[in-house]
Amino acid sequence: MPIEKVKARQIFDSRGEPTLEVDLITDIGLFRSSVPCTPSSNLNEALDLRDNNAIIFNGRSVLNAVENINNIIAPELIKSRFEVCQQREIDLLMIKLDGSKNKSKLGANAILGVSMACCKAGAIKGRIPLYRYISRLADTQPIIPVPMFNIINGGKLAGNSLICQDFMIMPTGAESFKEAIKMGIEVFKILEKMIAESEELKVPLTVGNEGGFSPQIEEDSEALSMIVEAIKAAGYEGKVKIAIDMSASSFCKDGQYDLQFKTEDTDPDDYIEAQALKDRYLEILTDFPQLVSIKDPFDQDDWDGWLMLSDQSIQIVADDLTAMNSERIEEATERGAGNCLTIRLPQAGTVTEAIDCFKMARSSGWSTIVSAGYGETEDCFVADFVVGLSAGQFKAGAICRGERISKYNQILRIEEELGQGAKYAGEMFKNPLSLISHSENHQKDEKKKKKSKKTY
Repeated sequence: MPIEKVKARQIFDSRGEPTLEVDLITDIGLFRSSVPCTPSSNLNEALDLRDNNAIIFNGRSVLNAVENINNIIAPELIKSRFEVCQQREIDLLMIKLDGSKNKSKLGANAILGVSMACCKAGAIKGRIPLYRYISRLADTQPIIPVPMFNIINGGKLAGNSLICQDFMIMPTGAESFKEAIKMGIEVFKILEKMIAESEELKVPLTVGNEGGFSPQIEEDSEALSMIVEAIKAAGYEGKVKIAIDMSASSFCKDGQYDLQFKTEDTDPDDYIEAQALKDRYLEILTDFPQLVSIKDPFDQDDWDGWLMLSDQSIQIVADDLTAMNSERIEEATERGAGNCLTIRLPQAGTVTEAIDCFKMARSSGWSTIVSAGYGETEDCFVADFVVGLSAGQFKAGAICRGERISKYNQILRIEEELGQGAKYAGEMFKNPLSLISHSENHQKDEKKKKKSKKTY
């Protein structure tokens, strides 16, 4: 299955912003991918190439990246005669064509679109589902992840006073992804009713970029209390945990943290040091034992701050800190700045680089979360990716909005296809590979029992 044609075009993501779509054609058909977007000013990640022409889509168009695929990447791939299953070779060729440190010449979005399309084609050539093909590339086994459902939005992406960017629930006590969806939806609906019926909160009930509610709540603790109440009302106390994404880089100023960053006039005298921010987190952990994960608690360059939470038993998730940059991941794991890595395909730029980052984290004993983009499309590649990678956790947004729920629906299909062989990460979300070891040991024990019976 050599590549016969590659064609790119500009389409639009869930926020109405331009993104890329790629058609890759072989002798057996067309394979299409579309690129999720993670808008960021993080200089450590691969560059999402934009045209920066202010009169066209406010500078956000991707026509140059489209041309880079059609006029540079496509001819080279066709000339190379690579088979579509040569994922690493194809990705390395595109990295070499770009030649920059952060994929700024061709664009990480251009390279990723082609990489994902090749991966889909490789699965068809191998005559296996996409998630199994990704497992083959990563040398692991499929595991159904615990979803991290976004239910309340705050931070820079919401028009309320909440400092925390995302409040999420994790149905770790579910027996399957199907049951996890049920738990998540029931908590989500109860929370919706609680917010809508509250006399203190303003209406209409709005949602953020990822589909979570954005009520006019003043304090993060108030949002957490509402979530705890909703979980109890749904009857899932102890079975549904809470995770938060602080995105602290968004309110870090000159090495200090401005907790009033969403107001018009903030006073530098009120900024707090990392130690005070740490104390705030410890207070929240004491008040809310249901909280099991904090993402980006400190600024992406505040290495000393990150080390302040290294003695906590909960999951401390690096995203802005590491940005899918292998050098940053290596430094973070060596210094113990966190214990969990966020896997984002757009930040890496190729499928194989994302897999390599996953392996780096796992080899250091870190847990992993695969995250969808802030700007998403109807492409469900990331759902197959998280299952095939055996990451154990999946952050794709709320249980509403088509571009979000489509990913969860795809995992439902995968779980159904796996049948009795499906392994839901559940309480083992930090170390899902232990489920594989347990299953293998169980199978060995059963074989021994059968053999002893025959001998007898």
